[in-house]
Amino acid sequence: MKFLLEVSMDDAALAEDPAGELGRILRYWGGNLRHYALRPGDGSVIYDSEYREVGHWSVAGQAE
Repeated sequence: MKFLLEVSMDDAALAEDPAGELGRILRYWGGNLRHYALRPGDGSVIYDSEYREVGHWSVAGQAE
């Protein structure tokens, strides 16, 4: 299996404070993963601190 995380760095919050905003996203989603079985096909949209969609994560069945 492969865990994939993609975040667009073009978002306003990420452009203004990339390290701070990306750190917040990683902390939030790192803590939220316990709510998922983490099986192939699982995934979710990722939002910035202003609740704008900036990416997604997913679990793939095999390396892509």
